Amino acid sequence: MDLQSLLEKSSRDHSHLCPRQILGVRMGLCGIKALGVSANQGSKRLLVITETDGCFADGLTAATDCSVGHRTLRVEDYGKAAATFVDTQTGLAIRVAPTLDVRERAYQYAPNEPRHYFAQMQAYQVMPDDVMFTVCEVYLATSIAEIVSRPGVRINCDSCGEEIMNEREIHTNGQVLCRACASRAYYQLPVSMPVFEKAGA
Repeated sequence: MDLQSLLEKSSRDHSHLCPRQILGVRMGLCGIKALGVSANQGSKRLLVITETDGCFADGLTAATDCSVGHRTLRVEDYGKAAATFVDTQTGLAIRVAPTLDVRERAYQYAPNEPRHYFAQMQAYQVMPDDVMFTVCEVYLATSIAEIVSRPGVRINCDSCGEEIMNEREIHTNGQVLCRACASRAYYQLPVSMPVFEKAGA
């Protein structure tokens, strides 16, 4: 699909078009080009790890056909509009990020638009990849096999009793724990919450 078709696809899914969506679409196209693969289109060869969510991630999805639902889009929320593109067959991983001055450079490609939002809207559609992005090969800290895991594998946490899918459990001191019980969870239970029986008990 050409850029305009992908932007229309992203805006349909998101209900509007914004600079970060355009950035996501452009980065998705740049990433698969650098990796030497095509958008997934039914396959799961391409894995994308995005460093933020929201509009930017929607743009990545439009360009790559990777999604959280298909387990081909992972969110590592660093608050950065950057992404790593992984060929799960070869192990090659390419990280793409905007150049540090991409917003300032946008005015050169939209000289008649003084408003920064609309300058970015225009410029991000026409800026060359090498002006817009930095591209470099990286090595994943976690293996592809561990990231993808084996779908359908299930086990219960020895502490809270909740089911853990996709080999996300942690083995420690002879126990099988979910990540929330093994380390600091992103939530806390209220002190007054009644204790329910463990799942399957």
